[in-house]
Amino acid sequence: MIRIVVTPEAIDIAAEMALAEAAAGTGAVATFTGLVRADADEAGGVGTLELEHYPGATEAALFRVAAGAVERWALGGATIVHRVGPMTPGTRIVFVAASSAHRAAALEACAYLIDRLKTDAPFWKRETRDGEARWVEARETDADAAKRWEG
Repeated sequence: MIRIVVTPEAIDIAAEMALAEAAAGTGAVATFTGLVRADADEAGGVGTLELEHYPGATEAALFRVAAGAVERWALGGATIVHRVGPMTPGTRIVFVAASSAHRAAALEACAYLIDRLKTDAPFWKRETRDGEARWVEARETDADAAKRWEG
């Protein structure tokens, strides 16, 4: 089972966990939850983060990432829930889950899902700091993390 959700609504972790745990043959569920960082240690920490996406294309890209995980590991389920729209620090921005019969596959697949979605899905980020909005460039560290899964 592959579950992809792109939404402006808050992520309900308990509901998503219940769905991930219900996947056929599940003996392990590995998850990752990402939060909007304030970057308070930097001058003028993040006040708001706004994510934009291209409907249809974003979901298709996330589905390809999840399908890649299901193909690579013996998964009963792969879930990606991603927020869009304006968010403030501390807001859940992404939830990823991999359900498998065994923990090793679930843990590896979970890492794969978050690493690949960071580079493969079309999202555009705009931060507001001290009243000034700016677009956020892709990070080289995200590209490096995604590369470890190539080949």
